[in-house]
Amino acid sequence: MKKIYLLLVTLCLFQVVQAQDQPIKKPKTPIGGRPNIPSDLSIEFGFNQLNNRSEELSVGFFQSRTLNIYYQYPVKILGENSGFVIKPGFGFGTDKMAFQDEQNLFNNPDLGPESSELLEVQEVYGDNIVVNKNTFAANYIDIPIDIVYHLNKSNYLKGFRMSVGGKVGFLYNAHTKIRYEDSNRLKRSVKDAQNYGLEKVRYGISVKAGTPGFYAWGYFGLNQLFQKGLGPSGTQANQINFGVAVTLF
Repeated sequence: MKKIYLLLVTLCLFQVVQAQDQPIKKPKTPIGGRPNIPSDLSIEFGFNQLNNRSEELSVGFFQSRTLNIYYQYPVKILGENSGFVIKPGFGFGTDKMAFQDEQNLFNNPDLGPESSELLEVQEVYGDNIVVNKNTFAANYIDIPIDIVYHLNKSNYLKGFRMSVGGKVGFLYNAHTKIRYEDSNRLKRSVKDAQNYGLEKVRYGISVKAGTPGFYAWGYFGLNQLFQKGLGPSGTQANQINFGVAVTLF
């Protein structure tokens, strides 16, 4: 994901330089300097929560974050000025979870290699440690598709729009990241990548509303986060994500 973030920073810098080079009298675009390209590269920021979960699987709100990067191409449907557009695309999604009481996911040897249980970090790495960072992340290749309605039917680059759609995601990496200091003040960082019993495919419904340059969004997972019987305490939790987004072009 670091390479993707570097690419996004480069694109943002390019947009700033391009905007500065434009003549002053050039008409404004939805985000100052946003080029008129018939496609969207969007960055969605938000929070990741779990629904239908066991009590022990609660996660911290602000520490459990979501970042999605999607490229989508709009195709007009139902006529030139119907206001409706269908937008298929692809991209990457990262969901982080910070479990309560300094707990995290670890392999459950009783259930096999693709499984997990929720344990306190001190129980695994020692009682006399100070935990500085403790997160879990799941990374997906996503295929989103949205049906968008524009209130401004004569110019889709202006005005309010709303959409309903969905996405399918394919898990390609999951890992925990734990930083702690032991009793000898030795700082350690442990990154453990494995499946943790997660479903390899996710799918759900998404809703969005806003302007061409900025919008609010929500995602409601329709399938369980973990494979049946392989997650912590047999949980049947599914995802609820929400936040805001900016469109680069």
